[in-house]
Amino acid sequence: MAKKVFVSGCYDMLHSGHVAFFEEAAAYGDLYVGIGSDRTIAELKARKTINSDAERLYMVSSLKSVKQAWINSGSGLLDFENELCELRPDIFFVNVDGHTAAKESLCKELGIEYVVSKRVPHGGLPTRSTTALRQECRIPYRIDLAGGWLDQPFVSKEAAGSVITLCIEPDYDFNDRSGMATSSRKKAIELWQTDIPQGDSEKLAKTLFCFENPPGTEYVSGSQDALGIVLPGLNKFDYVENFWPEKIHSCINEELFLWIEKHIWMIPLYPRQQGYDVLAKTNITTQAAQKLADASEKCWSAILEKNAVETGCAMTESFEAQIAMFPEMVNPDILAQIEQFKPNVLGWKVSGAGGGGYLIFFSEKPIRNAIQIRVRRS
Repeated sequence: MAKKVFVSGCYDMLHSGHVAFFEEAAAYGDLYVGIGSDRTIAELKARKTINSDAERLYMVSSLKSVKQAWINSGSGLLDFENELCELRPDIFFVNVDGHTAAKESLCKELGIEYVVSKRVPHGGLPTRSTTALRQECRIPYRIDLAGGWLDQPFVSKEAAGSVITLCIEPDYDFNDRSGMATSSRKKAIELWQTDIPQGDSEKLAKTLFCFENPPGTEYVSGSQDALGIVLPGLNKFDYVENFWPEKIHSCINEELFLWIEKHIWMIPLYPRQQGYDVLAKTNITTQAAQKLADASEKCWSAILEKNAVETGCAMTESFEAQIAMFPEMVNPDILAQIEQFKPNVLGWKVSGAGGGGYLIFFSEKPIRNAIQIRVRRS
């Protein structure tokens, strides 16, 4: 009897990458496909699908590699849980950017083999993803490596300091509410549609920042998001009790970028829950803010020196200073997942304001099923 293989996803804008993924999964046995509902996609991606769930079900069901398909009945990242428990497949097959610890843990609990694909295109065809097919895909994301929160005056008034960001290519469809500056990125798409225009990068970033935070905005987002998206490469922004940095340090260095790309590994968690309040239980002190500023400066120097051990240590020190002031950035699940990786990595943090998003590790050793990034060069 053939093994039962299960996959789950959105499968909007069906393309050759989806077909290759289904064929790869079907090589293990009979393929069953769970499809995210329109409602679930709207919750996770904060956008409407191009094709309705009925259309997506029709197209996926028509593929010869698919034995059966359906619309998942649940919601969130584990919207397929009811169907998974009912089907009890032998294998749960996921793409590397669809891998999460929650999925792997659920499979372990149910005794299901968990297999992660590396997204291999069919024959000589190009690698395809829905993200790459969207016109908006050229607008980059940003990762904050150290010093996050110092771009808020209520923190930098306690201690002036820097935020270090990395501008990265949109090779993955990073979730909303996950600390990847997706809100600023959406505003950038409204302004510029397909990519960052040519021109003075700082002026463009200030335009984006003002567009996102018009007069009367109750909570002004940190400018590191706009700056981190618009300015390519590695950047350090020096803040002194203001929303805009006093000085910007930019680094465009191919050798350094290749080194960074070999060391950064990202593990998906889950989007922050609606109603999540990172400012609850805030405890901002001059001592903690200074620790954050010192760690950020240490991180910048270590990166420029390509000192992996010191970079990882500084990232962790920055993260610990953040959660000392903003304890809601983490929860028991996030801390437990970090704990699993600690013995084999040099440093760790959570993307953005935490509460979910992505674990970011600095490691000289490859991390299984992790996402690797590409730095935006220009």
